[in-house]
Amino acid sequence: MTPRLGSRVLRLLVVLFVVSFFSFIMVDLVPGDAAVQVLGENGTPEDYHRVRDELGLDQPVLTRYVTWLGAVLHGDFGQNLVAPVRDVRETIADALPVNIELALLALLLALLIAIPAALLSVRRPGGRADRWVSAACVAIISVPGFIVGLLLLLLFAINWQVLPVGQWAGLSDTGLLTNLRFAVLPALTLALPEAAVFIRLLRRDLLATMGEDFITVARAKGMPTRHILLREALRPSSFSLVTLVGVNIGHLIAGSVIVEQVYSLPGMGSVIVRAAQTSDYPVVQMGVLVLAALYVVVNFAVDVLYGVLDPRVRRAHA
Repeated sequence: MTPRLGSRVLRLLVVLFVVSFFSFIMVDLVPGDAAVQVLGENGTPEDYHRVRDELGLDQPVLTRYVTWLGAVLHGDFGQNLVAPVRDVRETIADALPVNIELALLALLLALLIAIPAALLSVRRPGGRADRWVSAACVAIISVPGFIVGLLLLLLFAINWQVLPVGQWAGLSDTGLLTNLRFAVLPALTLALPEAAVFIRLLRRDLLATMGEDFITVARAKGMPTRHILLREALRPSSFSLVTLVGVNIGHLIAGSVIVEQVYSLPGMGSVIVRAAQTSDYPVVQMGVLVLAALYVVVNFAVDVLYGVLDPRVRRAHA
């Protein structure tokens, strides 16, 4: 492990520790009594005291945090307060794959839209295609995400009835094709705003690259514009896009709450919202921690990947 990579790993661990502490403390400061949540309003004082003792609520907050963190590191995420027969790990294990699949599919769709659109736009800057692409990007970015979701739902699920909504089919339960039929609309809802941002970023970087000396040399050699864009300009123009894609993976995993509500998906956003409404604090704590940890780890991985793709970054930190 190089010194720079070791420093990154150390910073990653520090950030994860801080995230775990604040996710525990913020939920712990929320008014309410977990014992009342478990037993209801009709419990006896002795029963409330017993539950508080079992949950460690009578201990100092730092002691409870250390105990909780130790349990988490050993894979014990605690029990649901609302449904004690089901532990928190099972709840998160059921919900998290929905978010991960939607985020990855949304990014794939966004890139499949953005890269050809940006290349088409840059081929003739200021031309008709460039103007149409730019106008479409502005329009998509200006529309709130839930409006995009409702429009897609209205068109594809209600008017044309070509795609199902209102439920979810897991990949392991129904197979790839059935799963994609349920996933494509929410993923497209997430993908369109991302694609618009990707197009604008990649277009800007492509235009800058097309003014470089090596592009001028390629033109002087008689290379066609299509070849120059695909073979010469696309890769050196993609570093900012790679960074943004990495940042947005965490954003998409953690930020799909509205889409989950529009399409009634059983993802992490719905789980955390429902747990917060029912004061199921262990689920809220672990849900926030898992999403934040995923965001941090993904950004760490992208930082490392950026150094692999761009030799200038490696040389700068050698």
